[in-house]
Amino acid sequence: MTESHTPSSGSPVLNTGVAHNARVWNYWIGGKDNYEVDQQVGEHVAGMFPIIRDIARADRWFLGRAVRFLAEERGVRQFLDIGTGLPTGENTHQIAQRVTPGARIVYVDNDPIVLTHARALLNGTSEGVTDYVDADVRDPTAILQRAAGTLDFGEPVAVMMLGILNFVPDTGEARGIVRRVMAEMPSGSYLALTHPTFDAELGGEGQIPAMKFWNENATPPITARSGTDIAAFFDGLDLLEPGLVSCSRWRAEPETPAVVPQFGAVAVKP
Repeated sequence: MTESHTPSSGSPVLNTGVAHNARVWNYWIGGKDNYEVDQQVGEHVAGMFPIIRDIARADRWFLGRAVRFLAEERGVRQFLDIGTGLPTGENTHQIAQRVTPGARIVYVDNDPIVLTHARALLNGTSEGVTDYVDADVRDPTAILQRAAGTLDFGEPVAVMMLGILNFVPDTGEARGIVRRVMAEMPSGSYLALTHPTFDAELGGEGQIPAMKFWNENATPPITARSGTDIAAFFDGLDLLEPGLVSCSRWRAEPETPAVVPQFGAVAVKP
């Protein structure tokens, strides 16, 4: 198992006086890697938009279902998890390596508190490889260059972009990031993506005032998008059933949880 998590020169400095997404998200899903300011902002947002905790949990459950599906049913042995966030009980490498002990996983994030927990993310199987790259989603070239030290881009890779492109405010830039990353992946690779929406059909109207409060009191700034804009991230790829749906409903069990205003989908590169 390799371990590599050297910070990049542009890594942000840990600021415990301002709420940060990775820590607030950790708070919403019941974690302990957060500070008082994260709890305060998290509680205020939850008061404005009570379903936010359901969104956080649904997004995490989507991760589990998507990784298991890709590893078990599609035979994927390599995962590039961009914007991984803080480690929890069931991380990408744990799920994938349970199916395929020799699976290779590269995590990417540039949150300093995530960096301090990188060693926990690297505690995988002896047969497999786990790695951590300290890089910003806005620098896909750096991500690809560093991930190539662990992943073989000649073989299919599952690119995970869960709840990360909402931190790229410019939609054109966000699409360019997806295109750049997926262009490097061979045929038979996959893109798994989740993204918050303001679409009324998923009950997303409440995201707007909550995100406004967030952007005034926490970092990094966040944006929701329409289902149409989110679907465009999959241009050139073939969506797998059931398509672009609330992430809580993607290949969910019969006792389907409630719809949440967070789209999710998995697509394959032809």
